[in-house]
Amino acid sequence: MRCTKNKIGEYIEESGYRKKFIAKKLGIGERQLTKYITGESYPSVPRLFQLAKLLDCKSEDLYEFEEE
Repeated sequence: MRCTKNKIGEYIEESGYRKKFIAKKLGIGERQLTKYITGESYPSVPRLFQLAKLLDCKSEDLYEFEEE
């Protein structure tokens, strides 16, 4: 079985941006961004592309499949 590893938090940390700034750019609250980071919820596809562009990476870089 495969599961998905969320790497959004890592990319945010590397970017140097504050979560508040990123949330504002995405048009969401900081709480929602935290849910994306923890895997409690997932961004919509358009928002995922927007987040990847903001973090200067590819959308597929933000999630990784791994074996369980």
